[in-house]
Amino acid sequence: MVTTAPGMQTAPQLPNHKVKIKKLGQRSCNEKDAKGKFCGGHLKRWFYMTDVLEQECGDVKKAWGPDAEVYRCEHCKTLYLPNPDESQTSVAGEGQTSVFGLTIPGKER
Repeated sequence: MVTTAPGMQTAPQLPNHKVKIKKLGQRSCNEKDAKGKFCGGHLKRWFYMTDVLEQECGDVKKAWGPDAEVYRCEHCKTLYLPNPDESQTSVAGEGQTSVFGLTIPGKER
């Protein structure tokens, strides 16, 4: 990953794929088409090792190995790398530890 200015990051490009870095909390594609309209496709975790077309190409595996966390737009197929500043917690939050048969009090407001 190359850093161009404070807070601005650019992803290394691959020969057959456009690659971007997700913004904090980003869940939809922000790629613009020829008319300047946003794609807006949902970003889904892409398991490229099981993708037949990617197995023929092999760019992603060569660049990042077999187990990299990569997201792909469901419409335009732009690849997104996770933002290094984003936490790894779920969208729903950390949750509470479950203890069988014991009620855990909620958070105080």
